[in-house]
Amino acid sequence: MGETGPGETILLRMYGPLGQHADSVVAPLLAPDVPVVIWWPDEAPSSPAGTPLARSPARVTDAAASATPRDMLLGLAKAYQPGDTDLSWTRSTPWRTLLAATLDQPYPQLLSGEVLAEPANPTADLIASWLTLRLGIEVQRGESAGPGITKVSFETPAGKVMLARPDGRTATLTWPGRPDRRVALHRRDSADLIAEELRRLEPDESTPRRCTRWRPSNSR
Repeated sequence: MGETGPGETILLRMYGPLGQHADSVVAPLLAPDVPVVIWWPDEAPSSPAGTPLARSPARVTDAAASATPRDMLLGLAKAYQPGDTDLSWTRSTPWRTLLAATLDQPYPQLLSGEVLAEPANPTADLIASWLTLRLGIEVQRGESAGPGITKVSFETPAGKVMLARPDGRTATLTWPGRPDRRVALHRRDSADLIAEELRRLEPDESTPRRCTRWRPSNSR
């Protein structure tokens, strides 16, 4: 049965020695010439591309599901191969899109930045690193009570530019000298995240550039 069209769902529970050779069990079930995506919803291997089951063009992991998200993310980065992606980066898409749109207009000099989120939130770590890379300023990673990412702010000579989302649904953009603006910024579930990844199956060899047509307006 398929939710949006004809299809099949097959649930395999493998135990003992059979579980050590899952690829030989799954391979005969795959339709030829159909893109295959491997998704680990929980703990993933340290090197997804090195597992026999992962001989596919796309491999999706989720560091947020790990007991130690930051350590898992660092391990995945060291073993990265084209075709690997993590849902921690996928979760950042709405934030990166909104931040890019915010700074796609003249703005005062950015002195520093800060990203606030729950302590074990790898998406916040990635956004802080992405902003540091793209803006060339120090962006600190702070902690909040959540849910998820609650605030991204920048210090400027004119005051603080801030995007705050305390409820996980709606964000408020605060800009010095301008009225506050509210925008929808919902937290997405796993189905939406996987759907985003399925829309682009080509190897992403430069993941941090996925949402970077934007360039800071005060840069050359």
